[in-house]
Amino acid sequence: MKQGLLLLFLLPFSLLGQVINGRVVQSATEAVSFPTVVSSEGQRVLGDIDGHFAIPFDKLPVTLYVSADEFESDSLLIKSEPAVIYLVTLRPVVTEELQTMVVVASRRRQRAEDVPISLEVIKPDLINNKGITDLEQAVDQVPGAYAMDGQVSIRGGSGFSYGAGSRVLILWNEVPLLSGDAGDTKWNAIPIENAQQVEVMKGASSVLYGSGALNGIISLVEREPEKKPYLFAKVQSGIYDDPQRASLKWWSKNPLFHQGDISFGRQWKDFGLTLGGYGYTSDGYRQGETEDRGRINGTLYYKPEKWKSFSASLGWNAQFSKAGNFIIWESDTFAYQPSGGADTSLAESTLTYNRGIRLTIDPSVRYFDKYGNKHQLKSRYFLTDNSNLNNDAQSSKADVKYIDYQFQRRWGRQWVLTAGTSAIANKVNSYLYGDHSSFNGALYAQGEKRWGRLDITAGVRFEYFQQDNKRGDSDFFIGKDSLKLPVIPIFRMGVHYEVIEHTHLRASFGQGVRYPSVAERYTMTSVGSLNIFPNPALRPEQGWAAEIGIKQGLKIGKWRGFADAAAFINHYSNMMEFTFGNYIPDSLSPSLNPDDPGYIFKWLGFRAENAEEATITGLDFSLSGEGMIGPVKVQTLMGYTYMNPVSDNTDSAYRATFSDTSTNMLKYRFNHLAKADLQLLWKGISLGGSMRYNSFMQNIDVIFEDGVFGQQILPGLKNYRREHNGPSLVFDARIGYEFLDHYKVAFIVNNVANTEYMGRPGDIQAPRTFILQLQYRL
Repeated sequence: MKQGLLLLFLLPFSLLGQVINGRVVQSATEAVSFPTVVSSEGQRVLGDIDGHFAIPFDKLPVTLYVSADEFESDSLLIKSEPAVIYLVTLRPVVTEELQTMVVVASRRRQRAEDVPISLEVIKPDLINNKGITDLEQAVDQVPGAYAMDGQVSIRGGSGFSYGAGSRVLILWNEVPLLSGDAGDTKWNAIPIENAQQVEVMKGASSVLYGSGALNGIISLVEREPEKKPYLFAKVQSGIYDDPQRASLKWWSKNPLFHQGDISFGRQWKDFGLTLGGYGYTSDGYRQGETEDRGRINGTLYYKPEKWKSFSASLGWNAQFSKAGNFIIWESDTFAYQPSGGADTSLAESTLTYNRGIRLTIDPSVRYFDKYGNKHQLKSRYFLTDNSNLNNDAQSSKADVKYIDYQFQRRWGRQWVLTAGTSAIANKVNSYLYGDHSSFNGALYAQGEKRWGRLDITAGVRFEYFQQDNKRGDSDFFIGKDSLKLPVIPIFRMGVHYEVIEHTHLRASFGQGVRYPSVAERYTMTSVGSLNIFPNPALRPEQGWAAEIGIKQGLKIGKWRGFADAAAFINHYSNMMEFTFGNYIPDSLSPSLNPDDPGYIFKWLGFRAENAEEATITGLDFSLSGEGMIGPVKVQTLMGYTYMNPVSDNTDSAYRATFSDTSTNMLKYRFNHLAKADLQLLWKGISLGGSMRYNSFMQNIDVIFEDGVFGQQILPGLKNYRREHNGPSLVFDARIGYEFLDHYKVAFIVNNVANTEYMGRPGDIQAPRTFILQLQYRL
């Protein structure tokens, strides 16, 4: 039994007090906040934020057992008259396994292996080492996830529908970051340069975070400042190689791109500050798809030393961008050129240029009361301003106001209660959608209980939603008499069991909901021969996800990691999908006269419909770790996912929209998905490589292959898919050298084999790319 005891004063002790006073610390200047102290007589108390405790006793001797999250437990035997104050020193947990702490699963810090749902973590090193320019590219390296032209799918939960909202919720510092108009993610506006890590949680999880977490959560945690200054800077320049097919090359001079970013952090006495800056410019490998963007971001922290139970912060992120928007190719032969040409002064050109402004302001306050309860208030103002410079009728402006109050109470290590309320108010002003507003309010609670090696988590959320002051989207019916509630209940439950040290079993079930965005309900526009029509009657999507899994700790030399395996099933109802059809209003009579308002060809196009019921089953395997194997530092993140995404909609008219009607496989999905990244570091020299694999996308909308009445939307697509009907396999490679303690130079080659492969239909990806990079770290 180890003891850390300092006797400050020795005085005769009167048993009238019957109290032992003490303080738990980790060093001479740092306390252990909210320690749990249990006596051998059964008394239990929770210390305060400064580690002070007072525990009653009946008689001596008595033993005190002291514990705290992320510290090794200790005990103290008091045999005779107690001192006025005992100091008990706890040591931070230092084990042989790789310690990865996460926040997203329970809105508190916990070990990744204790989370009862599949979760992957991306470290900043991976983002920097691969020359990644935005979060979407980073997520595309995560096992089980796939990025497709701005939309991310986890375990096949999402396909592709241009302009549809996201089924994956994005969080920055625990606050949702989806736009107010389209409900989508502005991937290139997220300040990844200031992120501590990226946490990707797989499966429906709306209890703590609300609408949008139908298919999973991607959470970024900002790096907080410390007393030791932090400074990191990176500059890189790249060039696109010529594609294998000569017809794809539209340039006489190979396109270039350049990027620079910087992040800084420091904590002074009472105040701390993080700052970040980012700039990017690109000629684009597709004609006209140029891009320029820049942003500044940071957070001001207030942590008074004399009032340690209180802290506050004010964060901000502001970005301005201008970019060409490439949607439809000219043909499969000239797939890097836009339909109608790149001259936007011509009416037939489908290329547009857009100016974008993104602004977030994030005030927050946190307070621990005398009982150790956490009270936290987080808020955000999020502005998105999209201006179509070629067609003002497709411009939009939206702002989101968000606030969340959270209460969290611990009873030692055995119980944790998290409860709170949140509200989101959206306002949209747009030529494209019209003017709209919405309100989303919620109450939530989640409890966690530990029995030895067993942890059980259960939670519930009640969601209310209205759009344009119209109720009904969150109505919930109970029983035969159809008792109607104005809120949707959402449930979650998880179990984690540590079988033996480093072997963890888990099982989870979670529900999710996603309300229709303004864009999905009210968009009416056209791009080339593509017409989009509104559908105000669109209903919310709902779903659930369940899994069982095992996480096994591994050790090779000083390398520590985890192998993870999971079997999962996801079910979705009322899935929104842009479906092709004739959407002539009931008030008009169909006509073949081109001058008539009811001319049927004017009303052919796509509209968001609750078209799909789906079940997805599968298996997920991953391996991650970091450490030394002999003299070499090894970092790895890899995985394989098998998915069986099945449509439960048996309606023959709907099945007729499939490009392959012989199967019920969901559109825009894969059966197989594999990712791998490996980096080796030896004496300052680093070698790394990555791989991305997906099987053939068997089903898409048949309209994209066959066209309509002889008119092609994506000319040549059907023939292209017949000729390229196999899997996609892409390799990247990199080499770097660290010198002068602070610098690193790297050469990166993405798509080493110059493979031609497609994301969504008509979206052939970049050819081989060469990048030269310089990093500086203080």
